[in-house]
Amino acid sequence: MLTPRTSEERSRARRPRARLAALTALLLLAVPLLSGCLRVQVSMGVSPNDRVSGQIVAAAVPANDKDKGPQLTAPNSLANKIRVQDYKQDGYVGSQAFFSDLTFGEVQQLGSMSGQVGSALQLNFQRAGDVVVLDGKADLKAVPDGSDVQFSVAFPARVATTNGTRDGDSIVTWKLTPGETNTMRAEVRYADPNTRGFAGWAGIVTGVGLGVAVIVGAMAYLARDRSPRFVRTGGAGKDKQHV
Repeated sequence: MLTPRTSEERSRARRPRARLAALTALLLLAVPLLSGCLRVQVSMGVSPNDRVSGQIVAAAVPANDKDKGPQLTAPNSLANKIRVQDYKQDGYVGSQAFFSDLTFGEVQQLGSMSGQVGSALQLNFQRAGDVVVLDGKADLKAVPDGSDVQFSVAFPARVATTNGTRDGDSIVTWKLTPGETNTMRAEVRYADPNTRGFAGWAGIVTGVGLGVAVIVGAMAYLARDRSPRFVRTGGAGKDKQHV
């Protein structure tokens, strides 16, 4: 004959099932990243004024009709410079973020958006005189094999050195490897916009100074003494008039 379980015994019996349910819920949350192929594409262009614009695509093969894929959210500090919309292409669904006119410092904040797709992206643009260096790192250890992860940058001048693939003189692309930590590096040389602005201002000041000098010289010429002058050419009383 079976004896009825006490409330404590029933509670202990439910605990493994509760742990299993919690573990199952966590696995379900990870399904979009662990079971389906992921597409992450970051492309950006750098202007001669050190401003950066581009887009980020984060998408995955949907598990069902209701699966919307990864959803990007703009950082609050960049809400007025980033626009997010739905993405649906080639059997992938997710979101697409467009950003524009970011400073080098603001580009670093884009890394916070990559955590929403199971990766960790660090981007750092630094200028030293006329040299701009891009240092980047992408931790894709949580990204499943077979995923399409790419990063590309178009610079305003020829790229001097890089560990990526050149698409012409000024464009570099990195095809990143899932399950690993990837690094991106590129170096390019073009005029510092701050120095360029100072040179332009110096040119304006120089031009104004030359213009003033010409005007002053012209005024002096027009104001010269035009009264008749007599030049002695021979004996006494024989003077010749000159104007």
